[in-house]
Amino acid sequence: MELRVIEKSDNELSIEIAGEDHTFMNVLKGTLLEQEDVGAATYDVNPEQSGGQTEPILTIKTEGGADPLDTLEDAAGDIKDKTASFRDAYESAV
Repeated sequence: MELRVIEKSDNELSIEIAGEDHTFMNVLKGTLLEQEDVGAATYDVNPEQSGGQTEPILTIKTEGGADPLDTLEDAAGDIKDKTASFRDAYESAV
């Protein structure tokens, strides 16, 4: 997975996540929206202004002074924890 910061401010982050598709991006977006300090999270896989760019661009807007990079890190950790719990439950069931 390759990440490239497109734009960053105190409360907003736009980052390109190369090689991913709707499956991963929807999970990431949904987990970000569960974070307390995230006001908005969305992604676009073919923004008009890109001239046909197809790698997803994730945009995060935070509230309350939260750093968007920190919220992204927290969301990634939550995804890791959820997948580990799912894997453990699956292995117990088999």
